[in-house]
Amino acid sequence: RQQRAAHEVPQLKLLFHFMLRRLRFYTVLRVCVCCVCQEYEAAVEQLKGDQIRIQADERRKTLNEETKQHQSRAQYQDKLARQRYEEQLRQQQLLNEENLRKQEESVQKQEAMRRATVEHEMELRHKNEMLRVEAESKARARVERENADIIREQIRLKAAEHRQTVLESIRTAGAVFGEGFRAFISDWDKVTATVAGLSLLAVGVYSARNATAVAGRYIEARLGKPSLVRETSRFTVVEALKHPIKTAKRLKSKPQDALEGVVLCPTLEERVRDIAIATRNTRQNRGLYRNILMYGPPGTGKTLFAKKLAMHSGMDYAIMTGGDVAPMGRDGVTAMHKVFDWAGTSGRGLLLFVDEADAFLRKRSSERISEDLRATLNAFLYRTGEQSNKFMLVLASNQPEQFDWAINDRIDEIVNFMLPGLEERERLVRLYFDRYVLEPATGGRQRLKLAQFDYGLKCSEIAKRVEGMSGREISKLAVAWQAAAYSSEDGVLTEAMIDARVDDAVRQHRQKMDWLHGEGVLDNEGRPFPAKGSAPPLKAQEVLRPLQEVPSDRSKPDGTPV
Repeated sequence: RQQRAAHEVPQLKLLFHFMLRRLRFYTVLRVCVCCVCQEYEAAVEQLKGDQIRIQADERRKTLNEETKQHQSRAQYQDKLARQRYEEQLRQQQLLNEENLRKQEESVQKQEAMRRATVEHEMELRHKNEMLRVEAESKARARVERENADIIREQIRLKAAEHRQTVLESIRTAGAVFGEGFRAFISDWDKVTATVAGLSLLAVGVYSARNATAVAGRYIEARLGKPSLVRETSRFTVVEALKHPIKTAKRLKSKPQDALEGVVLCPTLEERVRDIAIATRNTRQNRGLYRNILMYGPPGTGKTLFAKKLAMHSGMDYAIMTGGDVAPMGRDGVTAMHKVFDWAGTSGRGLLLFVDEADAFLRKRSSERISEDLRATLNAFLYRTGEQSNKFMLVLASNQPEQFDWAINDRIDEIVNFMLPGLEERERLVRLYFDRYVLEPATGGRQRLKLAQFDYGLKCSEIAKRVEGMSGREISKLAVAWQAAAYSSEDGVLTEAMIDARVDDAVRQHRQKMDWLHGEGVLDNEGRPFPAKGSAPPLKAQEVLRPLQEVPSDRSKPDGTPV
């Protein structure tokens, strides 16, 4: 039994392992079947979700299509309604125009009938008046013819009576005057008193007339403005009474920077800044002012710097132009003396700026000038022979080689205002773009809008394209941009509009340069060039070279003043 049991044990182990393997197989099979069922269920659920999503997309597309159809239908109906309304308005307008035309025709007919009635009435009245006048004239003539003898007798009697009355009046007046004159001559006291009274009356009239003239000249020098002065910062009594607030603001204003708003090259900017500082210190220390000559092409900032220099130094400024002197003729000398007398009355010091000075400060030896202009020039030289602590003389000219040699002697500082370079042009373009385009667009006070583009890059491009232009031409170009925006329908300044105005400005500038070259005024580099048959012009250094040779006391070798 033990042997049989020992022989059956391995078979039982094999059977156990076999049953265990089958159990594991069924377990794995069950797990696989469960996994497949779960994947199937998940696939079914995903399919259901996809069907639901597809149905939702179809419904959404259907709704969108229905919405588009409704919108199209509504727009079409609205369009039809607008067309019907516009047609009604057009019909109503035509009807109103027709009614207005009929009313105007009716009014014209009524006016014509009224005018015809008035004319007919006036014609009838005129005829009746002519008949009445004719009848009166005939009746008066008939009466005069019938009473001619009586009328002549009346006239003769009146004339005799008038003649008798006149003769008696003459006799009576002669007797009265004769008696009075004899009585006056016989009394020497009356004669002496009469002569003394007449003498005192003559002296009083003469003194009053001269005193009035002196007082008038004093008041004019203190309170008025000379006729040659075009613009000034000095206040007159009339201006102070007209604009009291403006006067108070200008009195309280502080000195400004001499180069504020003035764009120059670095070397020129440094030089003019030194001049401004020296002028300000000269005024504070009550020293003698130095006279300045500023020459260069037009529009390079000469007048603007002169005003800024006066404001920076705390002085008053007065601007006169050389073209106003020649038309004054004989009155030019008096007007010139009045200018300098008026300048001497300024308590703050006066900067006298003479624009286009070469118009009357020409050479007396070579230029053909009139005697009146020569006398005015001599008066100017007399008043500027010595440096003054009352006024500072600033001359501006485009052709300094035309100055008289004595004028060159009056100049202490020479400043050449050249055309702006690339860097200065870019600064000018940015300055005027901000002033005339950006500020109106951002201020909100004017109807101006600006399209979106790179403003800085555009200003740099414009600066390269406007080579050879002056600061005034660039400022006019910026004003043209502003005008283009205002003239557009929507008030928007676009990049294309800016480019168009720049092209126009460049083309006009080239045309001006062609005119100057054609007249022999400038060469290819912008320098003065003579026409055919004329002597070559002198350079500014050659013209102003005698300044280094004239003695500092401004006198001739014999000791007499220049």
